[in-house]
Amino acid sequence: MVAAAGSQAAPAPTADALAARVNRVLAQTPLVDGHNDLPWQIRDCFGNVDNVDLRANTANLPKPANLPASCDWAPLMTDIPRLRAGRVGGQFWSVWVPPELSGLAAVKTTLEQIDVVHTMVARYPGDLQMAYTADDIVRIHKAGKIASLIGIEGGHQIDNSLPTLRQMYALGARYMTLTHTLNNDWADSATDNPKHHGLTAFGRAVVHEMNRLGMLVDLSHVSAETMKAALAATAAPVIFSHSGARALVDHPRDVPDDVLALVHKNRGIVMVNFYPGYVSAESARWNADHAAEKARLNSPPYNGLYVGQPERADAAMKAWEKAHPAPAVTIAMVADHAQHIRDVAGVDSVGIGSDFDGIPNTPIGLEGVDKYPALFEELARRGWSDADLAKVAGGNLLRVMREAEAAAKRLQEKERPSFATIASLDGAAPK
Repeated sequence: MVAAAGSQAAPAPTADALAARVNRVLAQTPLVDGHNDLPWQIRDCFGNVDNVDLRANTANLPKPANLPASCDWAPLMTDIPRLRAGRVGGQFWSVWVPPELSGLAAVKTTLEQIDVVHTMVARYPGDLQMAYTADDIVRIHKAGKIASLIGIEGGHQIDNSLPTLRQMYALGARYMTLTHTLNNDWADSATDNPKHHGLTAFGRAVVHEMNRLGMLVDLSHVSAETMKAALAATAAPVIFSHSGARALVDHPRDVPDDVLALVHKNRGIVMVNFYPGYVSAESARWNADHAAEKARLNSPPYNGLYVGQPERADAAMKAWEKAHPAPAVTIAMVADHAQHIRDVAGVDSVGIGSDFDGIPNTPIGLEGVDKYPALFEELARRGWSDADLAKVAGGNLLRVMREAEAAAKRLQEKERPSFATIASLDGAAPK
């Protein structure tokens, strides 16, 4: 279409105008992030909540004395001042435990992680408050506090026990990721070799009991076959608490287009992850090359050019990194994932799931929880309306939670708690 003579295109909005729009949206709608791993960072590097002050900016924390060997030290991405600056209204705190843990050890460690969240919230009552429902999030946001929710990041954490699942729900868990990076006894992970090709019968029973409880079924980390099996089994909308679009980055942690189409039909939500390796194909290739070089230099106990010589291996690795700098990943690339999910599944299926404090690095401009407004400004710059931005910030997640709560009410009116076991449905649990 040719513009009429004398007409001019509307000027691009200024940065100040975009920031003002985003501020108005986030004042009215709670920004709810689907995934933050701060609880494990506190546990692993500081021991407990009392050993780090979240009322101060943690971006430049000095390395703690007597740092545990397990801690992969990096400055934190989360604290209360930056949560406030980022206009965060609600946060799902992950209670992840390593997927190598199993049985009672996994259950015990999960309970300890849940305790970290409750203790953290109790320590900062002026800023944080526990939330268990969508209405809680809205109420707490209106009161000027940050709604704090709990997400379990791996089905191995319930030790194949529906009663354990129910008790974790009773303690506040409002979603469970069906797997983490390894398969469990009833579901396949995206980053492990296929074992069940989706969900077993017990896996479907887990999904149904989650529906009956009102616990969101989280499909981040699961294989595409498991995604489809869960979407076929669920009676409520699902979430992907921290995932991207696989059409943009062919990584199994991202969501394929055929699954995005199913998410649209399910009325679910994909909460866009910030990890560079899932955001940028070039970054994903660099990560693979980096891992290969590290293994080439030092792969105990037998292999590697400098096996048993950590100083030589470290020096060689630093030289490789200098010669092969990591590619830049930007806010615009994260916005590309939000745009693609919108294009395929619709604007009602887009959310934000940063993975802050669970990732080693971030896109430029998204270094911590204070940076969310910059992403929303990028979406606004692309023409997303205020209503669209409100949906992505928290409106979609609130709607998913309300629909899951309504589904639970319907199921509880006609069903008792399930006592199905993996042995009764699948036979003996694999060793």
